[in-house]
Amino acid sequence: MAIFSVYVVNKAGGLIYQYDNYVPRAEVEKTFSFPLDLVLKIYDEKLVVSFGQRDGIRVGHAVLSINGVDVNGKYTAEGKEILEYLKDPANYPVSIRFGRPRLTSNEKLMLASMFHSLFAIGSQLSPEVGSSGIEMLETDVFKLHCFQTLTGLFFPLVLFDQNLKSALEIAEKAGAFGPGS
Repeated sequence: MAIFSVYVVNKAGGLIYQYDNYVPRAEVEKTFSFPLDLVLKIYDEKLVVSFGQRDGIRVGHAVLSINGVDVNGKYTAEGKEILEYLKDPANYPVSIRFGRPRLTSNEKLMLASMFHSLFAIGSQLSPEVGSSGIEMLETDVFKLHCFQTLTGLFFPLVLFDQNLKSALEIAEKAGAFGPGS
């Protein structure tokens, strides 16, 4: 397994550090004729597919470029709204590139805080006394491992490498280190 993302969250739920080590999945580019047979909606200032999954284009994929020119959220490079652009039959045929957009800094802060809350709820709801909370969340596509230190920091890692797990366990056994510890 490879590490795709590393988050360091303090005991108050604030994101201290975040690192993405992945290349976004393959993007899909397709040429469409009028009318567009996908339903697009604005979500978090991005234009995303909400209905019409086909040919590798999935619900949740965002519009990344039109006719080879990158878009800026829900706007074309010229500053026109993409939905307005796609309503005009004169703009067809149109080539649209779809893909999964990267998370914004704000979204990363929000997700780290949300995971911290779930982590705390998990430790409170556990029938076992002294439960450490969520250690692993597993989906059909990825695993999210969470390691908590004695100081309350925890490290949610997406698709965690076992060699790093061993290194963290050794470092945790060695105790606190660094300036001021």
